[in-house]
Amino acid sequence: MRKGKKERQADLKIGLALGSGSARGWSHIGVIKALEEEGVPIHLCAGTSMGALVAGVFAAGFIESLERWVRGLTWPDILGYLDVTLPRAGLIEGDRLTNYLRERMTDPAIEDLPIPFAAVAAELNTGREVWLQRGSLMNAVRASISMPGILTPYGKNGTWLVDGGLVNPVPVSLCRHLGADIVIAVNLNSDIMGRRFLTREDRAGKSEVTMPRRLANLINGRIKARQVTLFRRFIQERPERGPSLIQVMAKSVYIMQDQITRQRLASHPPDILITPHLAHIGLLEFNRAEESIEEGYRAAKLSMPLLKDLLGSR
Repeated sequence: MRKGKKERQADLKIGLALGSGSARGWSHIGVIKALEEEGVPIHLCAGTSMGALVAGVFAAGFIESLERWVRGLTWPDILGYLDVTLPRAGLIEGDRLTNYLRERMTDPAIEDLPIPFAAVAAELNTGREVWLQRGSLMNAVRASISMPGILTPYGKNGTWLVDGGLVNPVPVSLCRHLGADIVIAVNLNSDIMGRRFLTREDRAGKSEVTMPRRLANLINGRIKARQVTLFRRFIQERPERGPSLIQVMAKSVYIMQDQITRQRLASHPPDILITPHLAHIGLLEFNRAEESIEEGYRAAKLSMPLLKDLLGSR
């Protein structure tokens, strides 16, 4: 017997592919809020880098707790989660943050989550794309967010895993693999190239006090004096000497991710593409969650007529 339209719609699996984007990743929370508000079901999700963190927490059922936490983040809070290691394979170990998330939101096995989930990472020695679909949720997130030079690689089964944004910044293909009939993708890299990152002081017309300088000032007293000096050298902007080390690393990754994102979306197009505009938010400005979330919400709302038309046509 041929199914009616409502029955066919009920059989559809909607997947959510959340892309990489460092501090801009909090906007994924706003996207999820808008979809839930509009009654759009999410049957499975995949994430890369910060998208993996948000998608994983959503799949585990703790997205509201995550939102409450990130909306209250301040610079001193952020610094408390940065276990700085100088020098090593990255400036930050990342264990302090993931251990905090384990304690606050538990750490279920991925295969036991109420919503199917997978994360993307890259194998450092081969460049192979790795799909993390089993085992510790927080370990998968830790591997996926390991941005080269910033966060140390994550060791797994004798290999080293790094940020999934190096190979698949918006994991549409992984959503299809998980069984999605319709994929809603969120690309946070659509407007990051060719833009100068502005601080609040820049936009207000005040004298510039850059994020790296504020960060360097705040870590005084938290780590040893020699480490402070080294860390300031890595992150502080010096106009007479050009961009800082972190700026060079971040923008180099952005250039690469922008090109890879374009290629991957062309070969694996989503059904709906949501593109929040967040180029003004810097790499480590995790304290600007409120405006990131609101922009994600706004961008998702703009895509809602197209999504509803698509669902109605199936």
